[in-house]
Amino acid sequence: MTRPEGHPSVPDPKVGLLLINLGTPDAPHATAVRRYLAEFLSDPRVVEIPPIAWKPILHGIILRTRPRRSAEAYNQVWTNEGSPLAVIARRQAHALRERFGHRVSVHYAMRYGNPGIAAAIHNMVSEGCSRILAAPLYPQYCAATTATANDAVFATLAGMRVQPALRTLPPYYDDPLYIDALRANIARQLGALDFEPERLLVSFHGMPRRTLELGDPYHCHCQKTARLVGEALGRSVEVTFQSRFGRAKWLEPATDTTLAALPKQGVKRIAIAAPGFSADCLETLEELGIRGRETFMHAGGEQFALLDCLNDSPESVDMLERMISRELAGWVQQT
Repeated sequence: MTRPEGHPSVPDPKVGLLLINLGTPDAPHATAVRRYLAEFLSDPRVVEIPPIAWKPILHGIILRTRPRRSAEAYNQVWTNEGSPLAVIARRQAHALRERFGHRVSVHYAMRYGNPGIAAAIHNMVSEGCSRILAAPLYPQYCAATTATANDAVFATLAGMRVQPALRTLPPYYDDPLYIDALRANIARQLGALDFEPERLLVSFHGMPRRTLELGDPYHCHCQKTARLVGEALGRSVEVTFQSRFGRAKWLEPATDTTLAALPKQGVKRIAIAAPGFSADCLETLEELGIRGRETFMHAGGEQFALLDCLNDSPESVDMLERMISRELAGWVQQT
């Protein structure tokens, strides 16, 4: 097709995939952590307290005290390549680029921090992505995770004159592809341990109990994931919830109190998995792997193993490729 003289160049249409995760500071320093926390904790999907009551607490107390403590925690897990979450997100995107080849343009973004969702979408559109699948990598649906990621995608499109067609990845908490990936991944790691765990804990990120009462299906999704994984592994699992914050009542039982109590119940050897996280991050590596281990061992435990998240493992990449291919049906020719 011949374009009129002076017509701007138009890239060939492409199908784009945007992998979305929670986010991470740019550096393990208090200033970077403060900037990250300010964005994260200002999201009304995350903190459902009226701004007039929440802002004085956030800016007057939390952002003055928490960044330094969080920076110390990030320093314990930071790598030469950067934040573990960012490193794994890049690797996941790279692996899927190799799987999809020229058929799909694969990008990744963070809901908070960099690379941001808006910038990623504008980059995708500028390279010709006229159809985009936004894929929040949260298996269990929660307004504070899945919904706010989609909010950011929708808000970006709302400000665009020419919008791409959009699909979003639904929660996959009970998807057979996800359950089988967890089964294979956890079984492989358990088989490599030099001890036999007496208990397998399955720890999910906690949410205020009020979110359940308001209608979030998150608690039910977590319980179903754990039940299906236990059935697939042929062993019992114990569900706990981590990362409590503030004085509100949170989903229970709490991971930290469970770890402190198990040795007193005669359970001295445990393994812990965190299937709600698509990639290892501060909450798994530091909260579970360092502080959780210390809690358990101090209480009388003898052997403790933190299992890796799915990350960019073969099981994870296979699952994501097949699940995303299914969601792209009609947009991308299947191989």
